[in-house]
Amino acid sequence: MDIAIVCGKYHEKEVSEMLAYAQDEAGKLGMTVKTVQWVSGAMEVPLSVQRLIVNHEAVACLGIIEKGETGHGAVLGQAVVSALIDLQLKHNKRVGLGIIGPGAEPKHIPQRLEPHARAAISCLRD
Repeated sequence: MDIAIVCGKYHEKEVSEMLAYAQDEAGKLGMTVKTVQWVSGAMEVPLSVQRLIVNHEAVACLGIIEKGETGHGAVLGQAVVSALIDLQLKHNKRVGLGIIGPGAEPKHIPQRLEPHARAAISCLRD
């Protein structure tokens, strides 16, 4: 199975760690990571998935949406997830969600990097 992974650059250090876990999980499951694409943040993820999903069997998304002082993160998270579900249904292909948050505080992030990354890959299996 050829897959793509879309990574949010806003938390590049943490998402790079997630990417390593995701690539490891893909290898364990016999998947080939054909493409890794970095985007600015969560807002740019759906467009990249739309572009990649046509040439891959599945796409996984990795990123973090932190809790801010306003409800912006929650609105963004809902919009991104909704768009990803729409793409999954439109193309009849799986999209793995490995985005921590919305509402993640810095203390919540380290322990979620590995499980979220691995889950975003493992859910791509048929």
